Amino acid sequence: MKVTQQQAPITSLWDDQAAAAMSEPELLLYRSNLLGSDLRITNFGGGNTSAKVMMADPLSGEQVEVLWVKGSGGDLGSIKLDGFSTLYMDKLNALKGRYRGLALEDEMVAYLPHCTFNLNPRAASIDTPLHAYIARKHVDHMHPDAVIAIAACAGSQALTQKIFEGELGWLPWQRPGYDLGLKLEQVSKAQPNLKGIILEGHGLFTWGDTAKSCYETTLAIIKRAEEWLAANSKQPSFGGQAIEPLPSEQRSALAARLMPLLRGKISRDEYKLGHFDDSAAVLEFVCSRDLQPLAALGTSCPDHFLRTKIRPFVIDFDPLQPDFDKLVAGLDQALEEYRAGYVAYYERCKHDNSPAVRDANPIIYLIPGVGMLSFAKDKATARIAGEFYVNAINVMRGANGVDTYVGLPEQEAFDIEYWLLEEAKLQRMPKPKSLAGRIALVTGGAGGIGQAVARQLLQEGACVMLTDIDPEALSQAHTDLVKSAGKDSVGSIVANITSEEAVESVLQAAALRFGGVDLLISNAGIASSAPLEDTTLEIWQRNQDILVTGYFLASRAAFRIMKQQGLGGSMVFVASKNGLVASAGASAYCTAKAAEIHLARCIALEGAPHGIRVNVVNPDAVIKGSRIWDGKWKQERAQSNKIEADDVEKFYRDRSMLKLSVLPEDIAEAVYFLASDKAGKSTGNILNVDAGNAGAFTR
Repeated sequence: MKVTQQQAPITSLWDDQAAAAMSEPELLLYRSNLLGSDLRITNFGGGNTSAKVMMADPLSGEQVEVLWVKGSGGDLGSIKLDGFSTLYMDKLNALKGRYRGLALEDEMVAYLPHCTFNLNPRAASIDTPLHAYIARKHVDHMHPDAVIAIAACAGSQALTQKIFEGELGWLPWQRPGYDLGLKLEQVSKAQPNLKGIILEGHGLFTWGDTAKSCYETTLAIIKRAEEWLAANSKQPSFGGQAIEPLPSEQRSALAARLMPLLRGKISRDEYKLGHFDDSAAVLEFVCSRDLQPLAALGTSCPDHFLRTKIRPFVIDFDPLQPDFDKLVAGLDQALEEYRAGYVAYYERCKHDNSPAVRDANPIIYLIPGVGMLSFAKDKATARIAGEFYVNAINVMRGANGVDTYVGLPEQEAFDIEYWLLEEAKLQRMPKPKSLAGRIALVTGGAGGIGQAVARQLLQEGACVMLTDIDPEALSQAHTDLVKSAGKDSVGSIVANITSEEAVESVLQAAALRFGGVDLLISNAGIASSAPLEDTTLEIWQRNQDILVTGYFLASRAAFRIMKQQGLGGSMVFVASKNGLVASAGASAYCTAKAAEIHLARCIALEGAPHGIRVNVVNPDAVIKGSRIWDGKWKQERAQSNKIEADDVEKFYRDRSMLKLSVLPEDIAEAVYFLASDKAGKSTGNILNVDAGNAGAFTR
């Protein structure tokens, strides 16, 4: 199986007309966004750009040279002007007098805030010296796969000279920091003809006198590397193909079955979220002869292994004789061996002041014939980790095609992974939200209550899979939620929850998208009103199908996954006040809602030994945003209560004890409480959110 490049060649996107009106900082931003928009140029969150700009000093009014450089964190593709740090160049140059040598270079980071220009609050990154001391106005530091492939070859230095014919310099691997900045300065001054430098095993530095020339030099170097590798690759990728991948549907089905089981085994201390990738590049690697030895070498670029750990976990699976039970039977021992190996690596490499050993579980999981799983504390991090390992795959392919791939030495890898400056950055991370790492499935997700519940859970850090029978409404709900919560945290699938097959497909989709399910919010609903003698069997059965059978099917499917994960779980049924107090002319609806409540109690009994809680929220007359109340139900209830349809909301508000309307957001707050650890000792309970109705008091 040969991977073919489907993307168009890297070409300049620079628009002279657009750039003509830009200031130097704006040109830096423009260049950065262009570079960051293509993952072939640099990966998410990776790479740095800078410009040295003459500006008026806010104190003296005199023109001074200021370094604009991407600040700590952030992504070039989406960075704004406030994402750049600004520092006085004269103060950065003065820091050379404070430098006490390589063994103490980390202390130089503490001096950077003293160089800040114009009180800019954006913290300077540890890469600042790499840009400050290169003797050019504009500098790009990128991590393109093609260049890293050359940098990660055993003969990297000779290849750099051969391919770029003296236009690029070369430096041996060194951890980014102050000393490397001084070395870059030395090379750039000693060889003014250079267009850039390759850093062994790491990436590319390029520069120019203008923002445009720097950008186009970066592109030209990457394109040259790509073309040379393509023309000179002699060896079959990864030793050639050893096995055929399983068909696409079988790959997805196996991943969906495996992810909840695997997630449960690695989430004992912290909930993990998963991502599945069976792209062509991944399949080529996991189906290759050299999968095991290359995976064991680990990655070369620090940006890669900081996201993926030093090496992946290869799952023992034979797609020629696919035995899922055998795969699962060997997981515990294999994971324990991986964790023990990681702890041994820590013990071999640690220093007296190293931070404590971190989570020893793998991040990247390679399955022969199937693809790659990645797990992390949130969905975006899991996805990005997978993307970084695809970068590593591309690097290994390119390097082995022309030479011998070399991973980063173990001690060097450890010194970056457990770098005290990296640890300090981790310690500054905000405290996780209350539902961080949890996966919620919301049925009836396109309705007013469903969307409000989804928004609430997303705000508290959960990922949410929505399902609804209405494709247009679901698509709009998905789009709206993505705008506020981001694409990684939201998934959706059209389904009829009265169908056993459809419900199973929903749970499979949730497992494949996020890794499993922790929270089930059963909210799909209808309403009907008719005198008993006018209640047809069709009306009766429709209420039973959606409000009882649908809730049963969703609960059973979610229950099975929650048991597999072994992490407990929480189900919340959105029932109704009518499940506790009857209403004339609504026998089908009231009976079905009462059955919902009793079903929840039954599941609570069976779920308790597994840590699975089941509770009920009983709304009443949630009219705002409701597709039910916008339809026939409003007319029916108006007729039943002998009022006009326009007076329905006022009627129910005035009927309540508190004289308040019940809103979707009120139901969402109650659902969140019961779903979260705040109600961790509650199961089999009912929470009425009805503004007060004495007839519905539980007893």
